[in-house]
Amino acid sequence: MIRLQTPVEDRDTKVKISPEDRTIILGSCFADNIGRKIKEIGFNVCVNPFGTLYNPASISRAVDRLASGKPFTEDECRMMGSGARLVCSFSHHTSFARKTVQEFLDNANAALAEASGFFRDCSRMIITLGTSWCYRHTGDGLIVSNCLKRDAKEFTRERLAVDETVRLLRHITGDGRRKTVFTVSPIRHLKDGAHGNQLSKAALLLAVDEVCSDSGNCDYFPAYEIVMDELRDYRFYAEDMLHPSLQTVDYIWERFRESVVPEKDREKVRDMEKAYRRSLHRPNLVL
Repeated sequence: MIRLQTPVEDRDTKVKISPEDRTIILGSCFADNIGRKIKEIGFNVCVNPFGTLYNPASISRAVDRLASGKPFTEDECRMMGSGARLVCSFSHHTSFARKTVQEFLDNANAALAEASGFFRDCSRMIITLGTSWCYRHTGDGLIVSNCLKRDAKEFTRERLAVDETVRLLRHITGDGRRKTVFTVSPIRHLKDGAHGNQLSKAALLLAVDEVCSDSGNCDYFPAYEIVMDELRDYRFYAEDMLHPSLQTVDYIWERFRESVVPEKDREKVRDMEKAYRRSLHRPNLVL
């Protein structure tokens, strides 16, 4: 039979995640997709409490904030550009933006308080790295999570080197109290150029490999390779030809389930999925 795919070999990860484990999920919009999927079926998770994060430096800073629980203050607030007339911070995705400083702080700090409490007792992390490219604010030297549509002259663009990414990932995993599954997002950042995107992903993959090779508390799940090699046809992408389709997210979840969920829990998780699907088809009751 002619092979029409290059299958990515399945393997059990050394880090396992059960539905009952308290799991924090941080990273790119691919983390949002998988996080939403497993939260819907009943996993005990907290997903991106600062909104979508793309680069390792921003994710590392988010982990520090979760650990400290230090509330955001007015001096961290920034007005968004491009006439948005909304308030946000360089630590948040623009989905957190609000009309006033107080509205932003109330929302951001409520999310932080809840997530920080969850983080202190969690035993697992899923970290999805999106890009090595980042933007540093020239005023305070901070690598930002989002440029907030402000003037490009306020930022310098740089790519994190492999050794710096290794340092950041080791900081994220910390003392090993929390076991971590790393993934690299298959979503291409073509605004960096096709070659720039490849360099970025390669740097992330090399850094994750180095960190996981010398630690028993973290491992890598090959979402990037599955999409790039096994699902390389554009029918597995959304209309923008960059983001994975819903079918692809479902497929990656199935592969994730068979690699990361302990074997003793897999049947239970399949039953949870079936129960969730049934809940979506309940007939409306006429009173």
